[in-house]
Amino acid sequence: MHPSMEEFSSQDFGVQDVGPQINGLVVQILKTMSVLLVRVRQKVLEIAILICVILLVFWVALFLYGSFYYSFMPTANFIAPVHFFYSRTDCPSPHHSLCSFPVANVSLLKNGKHQVMTYGQPYRITLELEMPESPANQELGMFLVKIAPYSKAGQIVDVSARSAILHYRSSLLQALGTVVFSPMLLTGASEQKQSVSVELYSEFKDDSYKPTVGAVIEIHSQRIQIYRAHLFIFAHFTGIRYLLYHFPLISALIGVMSNFTFLSLIIALSFLQFNLGSRRLPVKTDLQQEEMNEPDDLNDQSESQDEGNAPENVDTMECNSVEMEESIPDLGVEESDDSRELAEDEPICEAGDEEMILRHRHLSQDMLQSSQALTDTKDKNYYRVGCSSF
Repeated sequence: MHPSMEEFSSQDFGVQDVGPQINGLVVQILKTMSVLLVRVRQKVLEIAILICVILLVFWVALFLYGSFYYSFMPTANFIAPVHFFYSRTDCPSPHHSLCSFPVANVSLLKNGKHQVMTYGQPYRITLELEMPESPANQELGMFLVKIAPYSKAGQIVDVSARSAILHYRSSLLQALGTVVFSPMLLTGASEQKQSVSVELYSEFKDDSYKPTVGAVIEIHSQRIQIYRAHLFIFAHFTGIRYLLYHFPLISALIGVMSNFTFLSLIIALSFLQFNLGSRRLPVKTDLQQEEMNEPDDLNDQSESQDEGNAPENVDTMECNSVEMEESIPDLGVEESDDSRELAEDEPICEAGDEEMILRHRHLSQDMLQSSQALTDTKDKNYYRVGCSSF
């Protein structure tokens, strides 16, 4: 053969050998890629489920902290406008046009429904008055402010009275202030007034049997002049409430993280318990199968023993039947054809496949009549020969 042909054939043979190897390598690469894709999908799914669970636990922890804060923290401050009125204007004295003190009825309900003050929580109640620096107020001197909280039934819960006075300013100071703030005073950006704060209660605690729903405020002065007035209620927090109110961000962070850790621990323990239970189930099923197989083995052994003893039982039964037939006395009566046919139908016990067939032999009516005189104690109707299995 030509040398070039030999080289070509050897190259062709080499290509044929490399082809299956390349196909196997490609198949193996495809298998590994498919396995990697399945694993990547599983990992991505597990990560997505884990992120969803973490977000759910976080929102639940945030909701729990918000619910606790809303139910545990009372109203920190409450501001209500105070509108004074005069109960009487028909004064008998011509020098005074007003013969009653200014009185105001203030509601202490938030939105007209919810109570502002919580039972057992101390509150500081203050009345703030905006009074002009008029000659009437400067000549007024000290005046008395009285407050009387009342319950829903209209009962007076408590009464408190505090004195107040306008801050003193000399005529020179008033003149200098007027000159300096004259542009603002002329434009209306500022006013010649003072804010007088009267602390009515330093620590007021609401009664649980008589919850406060309002208060009556009365100023014992007929000549007082007031621009506007507001009632301020501030809660005096202590302990955990003090921390929650004055450090809200730190308290929220600690509370949410505590709830998140607690819920995560519960979920982790539940997951571990579920895995342990799922692992114990196959072991229990195997034990149950073994326990169920033991009675089957015992039944097989008993069946094998019965099969081994079956022929012996059959032989003993046949022998017993023969002996019983021989024990029947000969009555000396000639047997007829019918009796012979009946005699042929003697009981035969056949054992096959653990089943016993019993055949009964009926004696003829003639034989019974002939044997009645000799054997009165015998059965008058028929003899029944039975085979009992052991």
